[in-house]
Amino acid sequence: MMGAVEFIIFNNKSIVMKILTNFNLSIVCCGILLFASCAKEKGYNTVPPEKSAWHKATTESTVGVSENFDSGTKGSYATGGVTLSSGSWTFTDALLGNLSNDVKNGTQAARVRNSGKLTMNFDNPNGAGTVTVQHAKFGSDGNSTWQLWYSTNGGSNYTQTGSTITTSANTLQAATFTVNVAGNIRFEIRKTDGASSRIDFDDFIINNYGTTDTTGTGTGKGKKFLFDATKAETAGNADWVIDEDNSIPQRFPTPAQSGITASTAETYWTGAISSWGIALVKTGNTVETLPSGTALTYGNTSNPQDLANYDVFVVDEPNILFTAAEKTAILNFVSHGGGLFMISDHTMSDRNNDGYDSPAIWNDLMTNNSVQNNPFGFSIDLTNISEITTNVLTNSSSNPILNGSQGSVSKLEFNNGATITINPATNASVQGLIWQGGYAQGNTHLMSASSTFGSGRIYVVTDSSPMDDGTGAPGNNLYVSWPLYSHAALFMNASLWLAKLQ
Repeated sequence: MMGAVEFIIFNNKSIVMKILTNFNLSIVCCGILLFASCAKEKGYNTVPPEKSAWHKATTESTVGVSENFDSGTKGSYATGGVTLSSGSWTFTDALLGNLSNDVKNGTQAARVRNSGKLTMNFDNPNGAGTVTVQHAKFGSDGNSTWQLWYSTNGGSNYTQTGSTITTSANTLQAATFTVNVAGNIRFEIRKTDGASSRIDFDDFIINNYGTTDTTGTGTGKGKKFLFDATKAETAGNADWVIDEDNSIPQRFPTPAQSGITASTAETYWTGAISSWGIALVKTGNTVETLPSGTALTYGNTSNPQDLANYDVFVVDEPNILFTAAEKTAILNFVSHGGGLFMISDHTMSDRNNDGYDSPAIWNDLMTNNSVQNNPFGFSIDLTNISEITTNVLTNSSSNPILNGSQGSVSKLEFNNGATITINPATNASVQGLIWQGGYAQGNTHLMSASSTFGSGRIYVVTDSSPMDDGTGAPGNNLYVSWPLYSHAALFMNASLWLAKLQ
């Protein structure tokens, strides 16, 4: 978030004020079209590739509409109707593509260009819980953006659901939208950038309202995110939790996350990072809190909140040292495939006055453990910086954190954060992502980085301010930062990457 206000004493003299900025598978999304420059681009696969496991796993009991775009014929971009296996669709500046450059699971994909649309001409009578769409860039085309819209009155009026999606990969990626609308509903996919770049859409699935996603993959495959609250994340003026009742974080946020729809506001929960938690739920995932006093373990089958039961562990500015056993648990969790989202603050930001701040605590995890010294290939510097930077990794169009399903990253603001030094010699996978302005994109002056360890993934950012959504426990001075610049896209992309959803 942007904001907690805290005072830091340097050399017992100066005082600095810091303002922390702070599928229920059912309905098939709109027809999916891919952008094409030529009026006609023909080409047929002689041997249809086998459908993906993702597509096979879809169960008819929960799916209201499932469209793979393999039936039907439409070879030009001119607006026209096409009869597909799911029903009648209207393609606007879109066609059914089957060229080698079309990214598809079967024989065809819906290719859309310019400001094209894929529109259902029929309703799913069972509503929509979630909608999942696979999307990819056509050939070597540039990135594109698109949105999903729905109508509950036969197409007379439409409402956008979810956020604008950026298509930046040359392989199919799953975008999942939490809709939670009962009754008759139809969808329309709209390309929004107006450029000639083309998008391939495939495997459009609508999960009926009130059912659950059984695909096992994709952005809405039900990944579980655990937000830590055992390390004094609410000490002082901090409020780094997704929800709290009477200022106490509980395991399950209230009201229940099952009540979250595409239009749910972040104030549904009370926590300075509630926007983050709600955004994860809207993309089909589940969130929980590890409350204060709960054991932090890995491999303990008697602990219902053992890390082995989750996909991603988020720790936002810890203020208490991890014990030896906890450090072993975290590192084993990551090495066995888990995702670790690490957030620190600046040096001398000890909120509970126990002698340790978050840079020291994270460095202790990485250098003082029984598993491996410096396992992630980076360390957090004892620095304090404030700036808005646009120094984002160059040639990063294929990087899923900087150009993922949740948007492209171009700017990051720190309000008193630290920097990172990476050391590829200790872990060749470590990757710098964002640097301070005016510095070369080398191993120092980093503000954000990623790494892998074993079969798991790590993402680190060294200021807690950008996550702040401005609301939290009464009495805390908080500031809105989550929706600013590229913050939401950065942290959501990183979250989904850690969960191996992109």
